[in-house]
Amino acid sequence: MNEINDLAGQHEVVAEDLQANVIKELTALVKDLREERKKQLQEGLRLSQTLQAQIETLQRAKKTYDKAFKESEKAIESFQKADADFNLSRAEVEKQRSNMSHKTQACDAAKNEYAQQLQRTNDLQRQHFRSGLPEVFRQLQELDEKRIKNIKNFIRASVDIERNVFPIINKCLDGILKAADIINEKEDTLLVIEKYKSGFQPPEDFPFEDLSKGGSDSGSANNINNIQVSGKLKDGGYTVKGTITSKAMKKRTGLFHIFGSRGNATISDGKEDLSELPPNQRRKKLLIKVEELRNKVAQEAAARDGLMKMKGVYEANPALGDPRTIESQLNECSHRLEKLQQELIRYQGYLDDAIKGIQSGQTNSLTNSPKLLNGSRHHRNSGGSAAEEESLSRSASDSSVTNPTLNHNKQSAPGTPQLNHGPESGLGTSHTSLPGADSDPDQYDGHVVDPESEYYEADMLPSIGTCRALYPFEATSEGSIPMAQDEDLHLIELDQGDGWTRVRRMLGDNEEGFVPTSYIECTLFNT
Repeated sequence: MNEINDLAGQHEVVAEDLQANVIKELTALVKDLREERKKQLQEGLRLSQTLQAQIETLQRAKKTYDKAFKESEKAIESFQKADADFNLSRAEVEKQRSNMSHKTQACDAAKNEYAQQLQRTNDLQRQHFRSGLPEVFRQLQELDEKRIKNIKNFIRASVDIERNVFPIINKCLDGILKAADIINEKEDTLLVIEKYKSGFQPPEDFPFEDLSKGGSDSGSANNINNIQVSGKLKDGGYTVKGTITSKAMKKRTGLFHIFGSRGNATISDGKEDLSELPPNQRRKKLLIKVEELRNKVAQEAAARDGLMKMKGVYEANPALGDPRTIESQLNECSHRLEKLQQELIRYQGYLDDAIKGIQSGQTNSLTNSPKLLNGSRHHRNSGGSAAEEESLSRSASDSSVTNPTLNHNKQSAPGTPQLNHGPESGLGTSHTSLPGADSDPDQYDGHVVDPESEYYEADMLPSIGTCRALYPFEATSEGSIPMAQDEDLHLIELDQGDGWTRVRRMLGDNEEGFVPTSYIECTLFNT
């Protein structure tokens, strides 16, 4: 895990270098290129608009010249007719002459204007297509070449950044392989044995009781009851292997009633001396408690010494502070220290008693010849190896955690709680068990357990209400069931504080399992 952490750190280094040396510069380059390209496109648009405006001016000058030319011709024709007509007076002829002269001058002015606009338009058009527009295209081409060149450099820089961490990544991978090579399955199994061994001695042989002798009927009957083998329920039950449904519930008591998911249970709701735990488990818990109390005693002693030194400094130099302000804190600290010391002495006595009990049990086991009881906690059946390994791996490892996949079809659903397969959540464990199934798996109850009875049957639990699915849920873990949005379900058990609720389908095969509490809306029956 340390090597994987280092490997993740190298990936973070790669990401940081890419962000600082590549992404940042690439973002700045894109911004500059965008602004420069916009500037060049605006320049090209300006040149095109200028040329178009000049062409429109030329067209207006041409129309003006055409109109003036037609009016001039008409005035010349009118003057010629008036000059040839002897019936008209000289004044009328002069009038026509003056009009002809005016129209001719207007035509010449329009002609000159048209010639000037034509020359100006041709010059502007020549400049536009020979220098202005090519310059804009050249600038755009240079921008694109600059972009391609920088992208090439960024690609090279990215490769260099990756290559710089390759040696470290290879070292991390070599470390992972080295860690895998030193894994020893024998040592791991010894750790599991050390974790789960109870310290109980194997039971002695059952005595033979002669029924012909009087007064032994009740004792024989009790003995028979004690060794009665618990079997499967045959009446009204359902037997189907799989996840938890109304038809079958997998037994979670562990291998031969020895290994269970509760394993080393924490100290809670038990006796102060932990006498209800098996000897070895009691010794381990007491060792942890004694070590914890020793640490607290050391901390309180250090705090008390510090307060005493501070009080001495205040008494030697009253200007620094009043010694009486330390008195109350010193008294409280001394009181806490005294209580912790008393508690430490008490738990140390419990620990000594537990160690003596284990030593005396071992001495007794050496004097007797214990026999393995078939089906007991210490029995090992080769025929059930597959089930044993499954239960062992499940109990020895931490509870697996998965995130059920959520199907976002119509609306966003709230976060799905983590699905814990441990006993704390109740998920994956039966709430309807045989006698002794809910007891501590580390406590041997004297009953013989069938090692091959991996499943047991139970009646369906009564419904305590109904619920409606607010969101669709897709089950991907053992113990959970899928549901569609707006689906109605039977409510079997309320949420125990782990974020999951046990439900059963109303239609079909009465499938039963767990769904996230935040995905449903519950309605309880009135009782």
